[in-house]
Amino acid sequence: MPEIPSMWPALPEIYVCAMGCLILCVDLFVSKQARTVIYWLSQVALLGAAALTLSLLMTPAGMTFSGMFVHDSLSNVIKLATYLIVFFVFVYSRDYIRERGMFRGEYFVLGLFGVVGMMIMASASHFLTLYLGLELLALSLYAMVAFQRDSAQATEAAMKYFVLGAISSGILLYGMSILYGLTGTLDIADVRQAVARMEADDVVLIFSLVFVIVGIAFKLGAVPFHMWVPDVYHGAPTSVTLYIGTAPKIAGFALVMRLLVGGLEDLAVSWQDMLTILAVLSMAVGNVIAIAQTNIKRMLAYSSISHMGFFFLGVVNATPNGYSSALFYVLVYAVMSLGTFGMVILLSRSGFEAERLDDFKGLNQRSPWYAFLMLLLMFSMAGVPPTIGFYAKLLVIQSVIEVGMIWLAILAVLFAVIGVYYYIRVVKLMYFDDAEDNTPIGASLDMRVLIGVNGLVLLLAMPWVGTIIDVCGRAVAGIY
Repeated sequence: MPEIPSMWPALPEIYVCAMGCLILCVDLFVSKQARTVIYWLSQVALLGAAALTLSLLMTPAGMTFSGMFVHDSLSNVIKLATYLIVFFVFVYSRDYIRERGMFRGEYFVLGLFGVVGMMIMASASHFLTLYLGLELLALSLYAMVAFQRDSAQATEAAMKYFVLGAISSGILLYGMSILYGLTGTLDIADVRQAVARMEADDVVLIFSLVFVIVGIAFKLGAVPFHMWVPDVYHGAPTSVTLYIGTAPKIAGFALVMRLLVGGLEDLAVSWQDMLTILAVLSMAVGNVIAIAQTNIKRMLAYSSISHMGFFFLGVVNATPNGYSSALFYVLVYAVMSLGTFGMVILLSRSGFEAERLDDFKGLNQRSPWYAFLMLLLMFSMAGVPPTIGFYAKLLVIQSVIEVGMIWLAILAVLFAVIGVYYYIRVVKLMYFDDAEDNTPIGASLDMRVLIGVNGLVLLLAMPWVGTIIDVCGRAVAGIY
């Protein structure tokens, strides 16, 4: 890939980082009543970054910063998806954080710096760049989880997240350091060339791969490295859980692609087996334990674990077709998770968190429209046709059938059927139980519009699935 003699490809990252610093300064001089300007500046930062990224679409792929930063189709797709998801997150969060006294500039600044971390991960072509982006995202998330300062639950969740996150970062860094010792380089493309010249069953090479896989599994919340997920999802403010459960999953795909595909694809036989074990365990544990949950945030946490298992099915395929299906899956999951946590925020109000499953009882009596949107979200999460969630599951299951792993496809279908139960239970509560709370559901106009778009797109996007798959295919092809 050619070297680009300018920093133009990194302009979106520089712009978002500069806007984050500007917002931090502006926040010092505005009154509490005028802090809405902070929200609008944050949205302008995301829209501006999207415009800059779109302007780069026609620019040929290449590298800059001495080969440490890559501009390609994969990075563009991941960045644009991240901007869109975080834009929705900020809209959904605005009233929630205002009612709970958390409407401060730091919330949006941390969110934007997290976006910068995800953008750097998407464009990393060097171990140092990848790790820098990962840690920038992680540190932003640790602070956001603890943002509700007077909540002991949030503080406890932040401490657990920080300790386990630090351990996982150390494990990943150790794996990278062994690779550096073996190959003598930190450049991902050079690592790939060096690994190709080595024996695939080299003990030290496999040892380093184990640490890399464990680090990735920790970051994505796959079993058996999932311990932090339910506690963090439950303990964090719902607006923060919304952030954690959406955009970072897309960045996780970038981490997998840059490390396992960009650098270690010649070890695919070894990491396929490891990811297969992680996928089966995640689908089993996530779906089974979710059935026992009475708190919807914990239920969605275990659901997230199971979805990461399905995501790994596409990667296990170890072909461009499998990677594109995994990218499609993680994009669809981010949209579904966005809408589901958005509904939890919508039903919450000052002094009341709609966290229990019972809080969804009789929602159809209170608002048939919101009940219908939640039904679409639950059906898509469960993989029920004709929602786009069904097509996402179908693609990743087809990808393992293509490589002859019929037994894995059968297990995936069985666990998907088990998962249908706890999603349909929410639908049953909304439509067949009487409401325990008849308080009117209030929300700003922009949130009502966007939550509607969020839910309906899972149904109405079906005619364009082929186009989206083509975009994912072209994005993944750019990494070769």
